[in-house]
This record gives sequence, C-alpha cells and structure tokens, in this order.
Amino acid sequence: MVGAGPVGAFAAYRLARMGIDTILIEALPNCPEDMRASTFHPPSIEMLDALELSEALIADGLKAPVYQYRDRRSGQTIELDMTELSEVTPHPYRLQCEQYKLARLASARLDAHPCGTALFSHRLLAFEQDDTGVTVQVETPMAVEQIRCDYMIGADGANSTVRKWTGIGFNGFTWPESFLTLSTAYPIEQHIKGLANVNYVADATEWCVLLRVPTLWRMLVPAPGGTGIDYLSDAYKSGVFDRLVGDGKAVETYHRTLYRVHQRVAETFRQGRVLLAGDAAHLNNPLGGFGMNSGLHDAWNLTGKLEQILIGGEPADPLLDRFDRQRRTISHEFIQSQTIQNKEAMESTDVDGRSLQESKLRALLDDKEARMRHLLAQGMFTSLRREAEIA
Repeated sequence: MVGAGPVGAFAAYRLARMGIDTILIEALPNCPEDMRASTFHPPSIEMLDALELSEALIADGLKAPVYQYRDRRSGQTIELDMTELSEVTPHPYRLQCEQYKLARLASARLDAHPCGTALFSHRLLAFEQDDTGVTVQVETPMAVEQIRCDYMIGADGANSTVRKWTGIGFNGFTWPESFLTLSTAYPIEQHIKGLANVNYVADATEWCVLLRVPTLWRMLVPAPGGTGIDYLSDAYKSGVFDRLVGDGKAVETYHRTLYRVHQRVAETFRQGRVLLAGDAAHLNNPLGGFGMNSGLHDAWNLTGKLEQILIGGEPADPLLDRFDRQRRTISHEFIQSQTIQNKEAMESTDVDGRSLQESKLRALLDDKEARMRHLLAQGMFTSLRREAEIA
C-alpha cells in the first residue's frame, strides 16, 4: 500500500484484519495534518464500525444530523435533518472529524497488528510487475530496499506517483478558480442566527461553506484569481470575514490553505496487479464532502475483492476488473456529476434573485419522497446501491 492518507491507512488496516500481510509505505515522517476533508457520511461510518474505528473518531468528532442551505441574497435558510434516515442507518448524521485523525488512528492500529506494518519516511522509487507479483523499490532514510508483494495499491493522492508511472491517463478539467480554506476558533455561531454545524451558503459573487469540527470552524470560499492578490494575507482574510461576521480583523485563523480544484477520473483503476484508490484514482471539488468518502468506498470495495482472491482463492481478473468498472462508473455517474451540480447551484442565481440551490431545495420541504431521495443521494447511499448493480 502506497500512501498513508485516510484511504491508504483504512485499506491497509482492513486487509491486515482479514489476515492478509500488508505493508503501508509513506514518504513523510507521519500522516500529514491535512485540514481539507472533515466530513464522514453515514455509509462510511458503518464501514468504520466494522473495523472498530468509529468509536474513537466519534469521541473525537462532532455529530451533525442537521445541515443547512443558506442564500446570501434572499437571506433564506433551508434546513434538512438526516434523522429522517434513522430506519436506513444506525448513523443518521454526518460526523465532522478531520481526515488526518482517521489516517493516524488506522496506521497506528495497522502497525500494532500482527499482519500489518506501517513504514514512514519510506518513498516509492520504482516498481515492476510480473505474472506473480510486484517488486517495489523503496528509499528509506538509510538505504534503498526492495519489497515483493502480490498486489500494490496506489492511494498516494492527487499527484500519485503510482498512477503516473503506470502511464494511466487522468482525464477531466481544472476549475479556473482556486479554493481557499480558513480555520478559526472564532465564535461564528454567535454572529449568524441559527447556524448549523454544516452550512452551504449560496451566492453568485462569493459562496461559502461553513463546517464545524469540535474546536474550529472551517470556511471554504472561492479564490477567483487575478494578478497581485495575496489570498493568504491578513487583508484578504479580514475581507472574507468582514462579509460574514462584520469584523474580519477580530478573526484569528488557525490555518489558511489555497489549492487548485480538479474534476478528473483515471482512465482505469487497474493495470495488472497495480490498483488505484482515492485521490490517486479520481478528484472532485469538495462541495458535498464526497472526495474522502468515495475514496473510503473504493478501499472497501477493493479490499473485499482482494480477500476473495487471496483468502478465498477466487480468480483475480474478473473480480479486479469488476472493481474497476464499479468504482470508475460511480466516479463518473455520481461523484463527478453531483459535485459539479453542487458547485453550479452554489454560484448561480435564478430570475427572481434566489439561488438555483434555494429554488430546487425549497420544493423538498413539502415532498417527503423527494426529500428522502435527496438525503439518500447526498448521504452516498444511492451511489453504493448503484455500485452493487454493476456487473
């Protein structure tokens, strides 16, 4: 397993618990403290249940059963309550917990497991595969070492070395604007009446997402680009919060991150015995919280099939080809299309001045069947049901 982010660590730990000897390598000395992803959807929490990881994350996170769609121009708020899914899942809420906490928890438990090893400060140098396995060259702080394995999974992120060296294409596009993430302990909830822990605020000029984790608010805004603009400066930060709470200078930030946003899917998630999962296989904008979760769903699907192959003795090619079909189809049909729609809804206006988002979602309030379809789709149940249908 290459890459000790949440997807790689999760997949490696599940394989070890299955009784499959698993080595996780990571170029950095520890799981990076990446603050971007922080939402776990209910099906992902159910998967964490199965690995006995959910209890620790729930204790270190924040349950958010209610989420809001707000419209900056009209001032209207539409609130949806995931407890309506109580008959569908034991976790009818989003869990707000930073992704690095899962990565560190799973990698530590992997390293303590008799079938698992986590190797940090180990960088992938090269690999070759043949009919019986993959030979991996790894640079350590002291030497270059060789590892022989049956299969190699690249969960090494958006700039995946594994994907690049296989020559697998990464088709799609990059949004013209960047995204700016700001984290603060400032009590934003005291300045916006009735604010939920998860909020999508539509505005054609400057939409934003406000997410609460236990000790911080995380704010996401578009950074449209332009010469001479320092998006990480105090002045720009203060301007963003001026428009939100009225006194941006009073807001101190814990961290600021500016990053490019892509909508891309690998041409295949499999080349022989080398497989891709998570950001190495697909990228999307963060509106909806589908990125990390879809990576966990990749890992769940793939590790289940590897168990059938390595423990059950079933033929590899049909199962791994099905993994590719299932998860690549979901990446196109759901993850890509839904996140693009979510972004367009956040930044569009209708003829009456309301956002496209408000116009569509207001109809859900009096239509329980339509509301349930929306909750199931945004909660990622629908995509997993669709995955199971793909032969």
